[in-house]
Order: sequence, then structure tokens, then C-alpha cells
Amino acid sequence: MTTIKLHNTRTRGKEVLDPLNPDDVRLYLCGPTVYDRAHLGNARPVVVFDVLYRLLRHVYGTDHVTYARNFTDVDDKINATALARKEAGAPGSLEELVQERTEETISWYLADMAELGALEPDHMPRATAYIPQMIAMIEDLIAKGHAYADGAGHVLFSVKSYKDYGALSGRSVDDMIAGARVEVADNKRDPMDFVLWKPSTDELPGWDSPWGRGRPGWHIECSAMSHELFGDSFDIHGGGNDLMFPHHENEIAQSCCAHPEGDFARIWLHNEMLQVEGKKMSKSLGNFFTVRDLLDQGYPGEVIRLVFLQTHYRKPMDWTDKKAKEAEATLRKWRALTAGIEPAPIAAAAVIEALSDDLNTAGALAELHKLSSAETAADLLASARILGLLTDELGAWTQDEDHDLSHYENKLFEARHLAMETKNFAEVDRLKSTLLDAGVEVRMSKTGVELVPGPAFDASKLDAI
Repeated sequence: MTTIKLHNTRTRGKEVLDPLNPDDVRLYLCGPTVYDRAHLGNARPVVVFDVLYRLLRHVYGTDHVTYARNFTDVDDKINATALARKEAGAPGSLEELVQERTEETISWYLADMAELGALEPDHMPRATAYIPQMIAMIEDLIAKGHAYADGAGHVLFSVKSYKDYGALSGRSVDDMIAGARVEVADNKRDPMDFVLWKPSTDELPGWDSPWGRGRPGWHIECSAMSHELFGDSFDIHGGGNDLMFPHHENEIAQSCCAHPEGDFARIWLHNEMLQVEGKKMSKSLGNFFTVRDLLDQGYPGEVIRLVFLQTHYRKPMDWTDKKAKEAEATLRKWRALTAGIEPAPIAAAAVIEALSDDLNTAGALAELHKLSSAETAADLLASARILGLLTDELGAWTQDEDHDLSHYENKLFEARHLAMETKNFAEVDRLKSTLLDAGVEVRMSKTGVELVPGPAFDASKLDAI
């Protein structure tokens, strides 16, 4: 059987994946807080874990892998968006508007991730469906001396009660207090203590508990859901490295204190962050994109996926328009080569070997380029699909197009021919500029002109010609 090695954040090195049960390999990914559209950075762990999910299914069998990715559907940000709607005059109670917002956002999220070729996980638990399990875990933590109620509706976890706190991020508690934004509150015994339960007003979502009507803190949610689905121990837990502290650190503390007989997650995977054109993505810089923004701008989901896969998940990824255009050209070439071809029975060994080495997607893509050059179409197709590429579901962006640009090709060719005689290239430059502005790639050679619609192609802009 193929040996899979993954970089374990907790041990800071590659480890051979040795599943607790090879007949049921279990992985858990922290999913979104559903208050708004998923931005491009939110999509990166989805694509990373989708490749891992596909690899595990290839190695262990489709029916022997269980993948869970949660929805946080109770959160202050969700409440704030619902409150803004209510203040704007939306009908319904605040709790009804919260429910409406979460349902809407979950449907957006699933649609957007599907456009990127992500398979749906086996389990997509919603936090609100696991409140009893959260309350039971909090009661257990209090009974074991790891948590305490403040008498005013809050329950807090006592960080100093867990001696291994900080092992995941590799920092001491004192370092974390100095370097992190720690919420200081009068009801905390220690600045690092974090909330497990907090009170709710009558109009906000809330549930009855031994500490009064309230709602869970963020960190307890994943611990309760993963335990309900996977038990005391499971194989892999992951997310973006921005979750390492405090979210994952807190998950480990409360889970290991509640269930000391288990390992919780044995391997932790964290992907690096995403940049746009070399800069941190932020609304203030004007380079903040949701996945839907890019899809609406004409970037096919398969193109976005390929750009993601070009960078190893543990390295910062830079989204650029140049990379997107190159990815589109590559996919057009590969889809033309594999059109009408049945995939080989299995993926190429070199592709599986690259992916098995800590999800080396860049190395796997290099092998796909080799297969493309050798024109081994059946092997290329089977191997690309392990990466979630060249699937039937993602192919509509090339099949549905019918852009006849021959008129503009002839017009540019004639203008260039005339310019060569008159030495006046003004008309050629005008035509090229208009075509580029319309999202058309212009390829000129001595023998002719070729125009290729790009991901941001806008036929209406060709009217200026």
C-alpha cells in the first residue's frame, strides 16, 4: 500500500500516516463561520483538504475514508449581520433573521466550493445541532476541575489546568499572553482563560443550560462535534495556520482534558495564507475577493483550483492574474488533449508518489506536464482527476463557449499588413488595446493572428472595434 507522509504541525516534522483504523480513516477540517461569502483565503484549506480526501480515497478505498467539515452557525458575527438587516427594516424576529442568514450563507458556500471542484464531505455538522453535546462536555470539564462558572452566565476554561497548553504552536503561555490579543475580563481567573459558554439576550439565539440561557463559545463547538462523530481519537485535523492559536490550541486543551484517555487528533495540518498580487489580501488595499467575485468576473472554478495547486499548501500562495491566464492556457491544452478519451484505470505512480509526500501538488502538476508532453492522454486524465482537475463537472467553461473571433483576427491581420507597409502602427495598437481590454489574449506571428478568450472575456467591449 502507498505510504503517505504528512507534516504534523504538533511534532514539526513529516510523519507516516498510520491510521487508527485503515478501514475508516478520519479527517476533520474547521469549516466557515457562515455570516458572509467565502473569500479566496477561505477556499484554500477546502481545496487542500479536498486533494487529501481524494488521495486517501485512492489509497484506502472510497468507503474507508470519513471526512467532516463543520459549519459554525452560531456566532457574534452572524448576529451582527442579522441585526443590521433588522435595523434596515427586514421583517421577522432577530432569531429568524439569524436563521435566514445562516441558511443563505451555507447555500452560497456549498455552491462556490462546488465550482472549485471540491467534493462534499461525508459529514457537514452545524454547531446548532450539537448544543446538548457541548453542554455535556462543559459540565464534564467543570466536574474535572478544568473549567469554572462565574455566576453571571459565563463558563470559562482554566488554561493553567492543562499542562501541555502551547504544544501545538510551540509557545509558552507567557509568550502567548505577551504576543496575542488576549481579552482581559474581571470574571477570568487568568488572562488566558477562554469562554466555553456565554449568556444570550432574549432576542438572540440561545439555549437553556445549567448556567442560564446562553450560547457556546467558538472553541467548544469543534471539540464537541468531532467527538460526537469520531470519538476520543481520530487521524487528521486541519485548517489555516491562522487557526493554530488560539482556536486549535484551545480545542486540544478542552478535548484532552475532557477525554484524557484519547489522543484527540494525531496529525495536525495547517495551510499557509493567501496573498493577491504579492500583497496581503485586505479590503483597505482594494484586493479583497470572494470566490464568487472571481467566478462572476469570468474566472472558471477549475482555473482558480489549478492556481491554488501550483503552490505547496505550507507555503504562502500568491494569486495573480498572470497565474490565472497561464492556468487557463494549460487547462485548455489538457482538455483538448483528453477530449473523448477514457481515463486510464489508475493514476500515474509518479503523481501519487508526489501527493503522498506531504501533498506535493506542485510536484504532481510537474508530472502532469510530463504526461501532457508525451501525449499519454489516458494517463493524464486519470492522474489529473486525483487532483480534482479535468473532471466532467468542471468542464463546462470550455464546452459552452462559442466565441467566433475570426472577424477580429482578420481585421487585426490586415491592419498589421498595412502597418508594415506604411510604418504606422496606430491602428494595430488601437485594435490590440481594445482586444486586451475585452479580455482577449492576442497571439501574433508571421503567419497569422490568433485570438483566445481569457477568463475575464467580455464580448460587449468588442463593440468598440
